Amino acid sequence: MRYAVCNELLRDLPREEGLRLAASFGYQALEVAPFTLATYADQISTEMRRDYREAAERHGLPILGLHWLLAKTEGFHLTRPDRAIRQKTADYLGTLAKLCQDLGGNLMVLGSPAQRNFGPDQNHDQATQCAIETLQWALPALEKYQVQIAIEPLGPGEGNFLNHASQARQIIEQIDSPWIRLHLDVKAMSSEGAPIDQIIRDHADLMIHFHANDPNLLGPGMGEVDFVPIVAALKSVKYSGWVSLEVFDETPGVETILRESIQNLRHADAAS
Repeated sequence: MRYAVCNELLRDLPREEGLRLAASFGYQALEVAPFTLATYADQISTEMRRDYREAAERHGLPILGLHWLLAKTEGFHLTRPDRAIRQKTADYLGTLAKLCQDLGGNLMVLGSPAQRNFGPDQNHDQATQCAIETLQWALPALEKYQVQIAIEPLGPGEGNFLNHASQARQIIEQIDSPWIRLHLDVKAMSSEGAPIDQIIRDHADLMIHFHANDPNLLGPGMGEVDFVPIVAALKSVKYSGWVSLEVFDETPGVETILRESIQNLRHADAAS
């Protein structure tokens, strides 16, 4: 297993301290939420990009990619019927792909539920077709910058679009491009009703990225979810991507979350 950490967990610490702390516990890469650098990607200068990348690499934490792609932004949406809004969104995904490449990454996790949930004037199938078209418009930029988008299913607590891995799979298969693949998240999979390890096995052929967390919003092993069968499933399908720590409740403190999460993942690895 290769362990990474999402950088928003470190955002309240001085940059060098946060990076040093993550590396000291054994994390090997960084996943970046663009809003931790600036609200919009085009506000992040070439110098800022180079400086952040070099700082992460100095601590042995190369940047693997981006997530929370549209968080904190306005004017973007993946599924709206308005073609102009979706074209603007596709163009911005290209801007993010350039940021991702500049930071040294090669994948972007597409979650951002607020910018993809559909309204009462649509159903899921209609929203799916809009999302497919939006992502197809972004394909030339993804290829240009050599960045893959990993679509992230999210639970119904987050929104109404793509609550199951099978729904994300439908989009990926219809687009039929190597630049659009699947991301799986333990917290999200916990709401599907099927065993998490089975979801992993069912969709391993499309999965390129993985988030480790718990429905209680803490890190892996800090809640009720048993990570032994999850890690066993990742190993059984020969998953070679990153297992990235993403948490939403920082109450225990950054150091505790970093330490306990990677200890629990290593324990699950040894036990599986």
